[in-house]
Amino acid sequence: MRIKVKVKPGASRNEVKKIDQYTYEVKVTAVPEKGKANEKVIELLSDYLNVPKSKIKIVKGLSTREKEVEIE
Repeated sequence: MRIKVKVKPGASRNEVKKIDQYTYEVKVTAVPEKGKANEKVIELLSDYLNVPKSKIKIVKGLSTREKEVEIE
């Protein structure tokens, strides 16, 4: 399954919000440096969706706020 994720780095708290069936908004406190925000996005999605982190992969948008994520 592939989903679209809108990331808001540097937020005041970590939060995942479902916008529609295939779109999520993820707020992370991590800054977008050296992949820290991407790691936090994967961690938050893992907890939210009850899927191991190893099954979640960012396939598009590693350096942008709009990402495409694949979940096995």
